[in-house]
Amino acid sequence: MVGKDVRDRTAPGDASMGGQRGFTLVEIAIVLVIIGLLLGGILKGQELINSARVRNMADMNAGIQAAYYGFIDRFRRVPGDWSSTPAGAAIGVTINGGGNDNGRIDNDTTAPGITTVYQEPNALWEQLSKAGFIQGAYTGDSGEPNTNNNRTPLNAFNNVVLLGRTDDYLDRNTPAVRLNLVLGRGVPVDIARELDVKLDDGVPDTGVLRVTVDTGTTFGFISESPTNCFTDPGTGRIYDITADAQDCNTAFLY
Repeated sequence: MVGKDVRDRTAPGDASMGGQRGFTLVEIAIVLVIIGLLLGGILKGQELINSARVRNMADMNAGIQAAYYGFIDRFRRVPGDWSSTPAGAAIGVTINGGGNDNGRIDNDTTAPGITTVYQEPNALWEQLSKAGFIQGAYTGDSGEPNTNNNRTPLNAFNNVVLLGRTDDYLDRNTPAVRLNLVLGRGVPVDIARELDVKLDDGVPDTGVLRVTVDTGTTFGFISESPTNCFTDPGTGRIYDITADAQDCNTAFLY
């Protein structure tokens, strides 16, 4: 038997003899199913993340609005507009920032006692937080807010939130100067639209939630919104989902 051909000991197609073996249809089907499950899980996970961010911004808006009116109800003064010394005496802590106590939030530097557009809007967050209406520790000074200086809250995308009286929002006619909460930049257009649907009518230039204008705003870059966040197909402005803008900004009108 010594002379028996060695090929008798090797199965046909054995890789050691140079044969090649491909994937079966069953194996390919299993791989495709696994890939589909992974992709589905990723997409579902992203959808859940987006929904959580929408809820976060909606809850933030509701919380700030409740805090603002709750402060007025308790102290009979507008937070941020209240002068720092009497505010500190009533709240029971030292208050750094305050305004001219004329009964409204001013961001007009021609108003008596207002030195910068951020003076009263920044003081508002310090007074609300030290009175226990919102969480956080805010400086109350009148400098321009950014993501690192603790002058204002930040949205779910780590951008500045502001409350002031402006007309820096879209409108189908001439916008009026109104108290509004700028919810901050950095928001993808699909999330901005979902937030509008959740809080309002889903239209960028009507209702209580509006897209902010793209230039010449009272608070500058931090309260502006690029024009690719919306489009007008001839029947009125709509959110432009196809443009996939990632830096939209909206304002909630009080």
